[in-house]
Formats: sequence, structure tokens, C-alpha cells
Amino acid sequence: MQRRFFLAATGTTAAAIAAPSVFAQGSGKLTPLKFTLDFRINGQTAPFFLAMTKGYYKDEGLDVSIDTGAGSVASITRIASGVYQLGLGDISSLVEFNAQNAGTPMVQAVYQYYNRAPFVIIGRKDRGVTADFKSLQGKKVAAAAVESTRRAWPLVARKQGMRGDAFQWQTTDFSARDNVMVRGDVDAATYFHDSAVSLFARMKPDELSVLKYADAGVNLYGNAILASSNLIAQNPKVVAAFLRASNRAIVETFANPAPSIAAMRQREPILDEKIELERWGITAQYVGAADTRGHGLGDIRKLTLEQQVDEVADVFGLKVKPASDAIFNTSMLPSRSERNLPKV
Repeated sequence: MQRRFFLAATGTTAAAIAAPSVFAQGSGKLTPLKFTLDFRINGQTAPFFLAMTKGYYKDEGLDVSIDTGAGSVASITRIASGVYQLGLGDISSLVEFNAQNAGTPMVQAVYQYYNRAPFVIIGRKDRGVTADFKSLQGKKVAAAAVESTRRAWPLVARKQGMRGDAFQWQTTDFSARDNVMVRGDVDAATYFHDSAVSLFARMKPDELSVLKYADAGVNLYGNAILASSNLIAQNPKVVAAFLRASNRAIVETFANPAPSIAAMRQREPILDEKIELERWGITAQYVGAADTRGHGLGDIRKLTLEQQVDEVADVFGLKVKPASDAIFNTSMLPSRSERNLPKV
């Protein structure tokens, strides 16, 4: 698990497993669940704190704790180890994890949060970086050592007819990325698009070029809610209950994000409300991507996932190609009517 990781079959319908609440062994006690984020607490994941603050998890018979994360790989390993039952993690990272741990999957995606991965490279226009990915050739690009946007670059390079080593990576800690951009130590840096609001607060948007991986024809599912396969097998109603409560909060956040940001700030009061509302505005573009209105929040198109598995397996030379049904289990999703994007 320390080496690079880029990175169950759909069964009964959600209606078949739906339950108004799930209590530990029918005792009336709340069922404890540990949920790990993929990164620090901010507006990207505000809906989960709304669900906690408004008691949606307790309404479902759950006692949920939410911890900060250290990237998708860490989320997946935390869940696989049994320390956490649920978490947020990148689908492509899960593809690689399952390929390198063949057999019955230890972790599966159960709700697609980012319907499209918010992967971008942001470059300084004064260094010649434009909206064309080819303008990155010969440049210096900052990125953390193990992070999804950097790992996915070969997929963009192939789509754009570029070499994988078209530019020079400068390994930089997440916390230092804005600084090296502002100082001009690098020409560009990788980001989750919604993570770049901190950079936008220090550099004018018209000074920057935002190169979206999706615009390069790379249609990747991003972070999903992941669950332990043991929990799925032993108590799928608990997973379904967590998804109902979370989905309820996500829908409400689309309708009005302010209460979610306020709930998130109860946990991290140092965060700026205006910045986090701006961050959620970007996040929402990826959670509610174009095809979300067709199948609803949390769901996927199987063909798109299969294509993603093929691309990840090919680019990273995976010896085993996991089946899409082993990666994503849709059987515990809330009903379709509950997952509609609100009209705002």
C-alpha cells in the first residue's frame, strides 16, 4: 500500500433494502460509524456536516463520526484495514487498489459524489500558460508526490497527443502549492478545481489559466463514498441509511448552501464563510455534472465507468483489470426520486 496507487455486483434495488432507520442489533441504540474524508474539512464536503448537525444520521439510527483525511489512497487503506467503515476516495485510485489486491474487493464505491473528477492544472499566463494543454510543454508544474490530479496526467497527455514527460514536475506539499505559484517558483500547479479558491484569493483570475481535464476529453468519475465490503455484506441497511441521510443533505445544499457552510464552520470556525461558499459553488459543478440530471445524484453510467477502468488499467499497466461491478455497488442508493437535483 505504500507504493503508488492511482490509483459487488449491483443486486437488489434500493427500495428493497430501504428502511426508515437502522439501530444496532435492534436494541434501539445508535449504530456507530466512522467516516473518513479524503482531505481537510472545507466547503467541498459541507453537506456531510449538515447531515450531522441537523440530525439526519441520528434519524437513520446512526452515530456518525467524521475525520479529516490524507488523500484517496489513505481513505481506501483506512477502510480496507477496518479502522473506518466509510469514506471519500477517488474512483481511479480504487480501480488500482482493487487491481493490486485481486479477489473479493475489500472496498467498493456506493455513491458517486463528484460525478466528474475536478482535476485541473492552473497556470500563470505571464509564463505562457494558456487554455491549451500544449502550452505546458517545457514548463515547471507543482504537485504533491501522491495525488490524483498528478497521477491522472498521463490520461490527458494521451488524449492531447503529448508526451507524459512534456513538463517537469516539482514535488510540493499541498500546503505550499499556493506559495510557489504566487512567488513564481513554478509555472503551474495541479489542483482539485474547488481547492484552488485559496489561490484565487491571492492571484487575480485573469492572471491564471484553468485547464480542466474534462475539457481534454478525460471523463473520469472523481471521489465517491466508499464502504467496507464487510459492512456491505453484513449490514447493507446501515450503508443505505448513511446514504439516505447524506443524500438528503446534498440535495438541500444544492438548494441553499448557506446552512451547510454554517454547519461545516461549527467544526472549523476559522474558515471564511464567503470563501467556502465560493468553493462549494465550484464543487457543485462537478457533483451535479451534465449527466447527473439524467440518472440522479450518486449514480453512474456503467459504460463511463468501464471506459475509466480500461484507461486506468492501460495507462498504468495494471496486470488485473477489475470488473466495474466490483468497483461500484449501486444497490444501496436512495430511491431515484430522492436523488433529483433541485431546480434553483
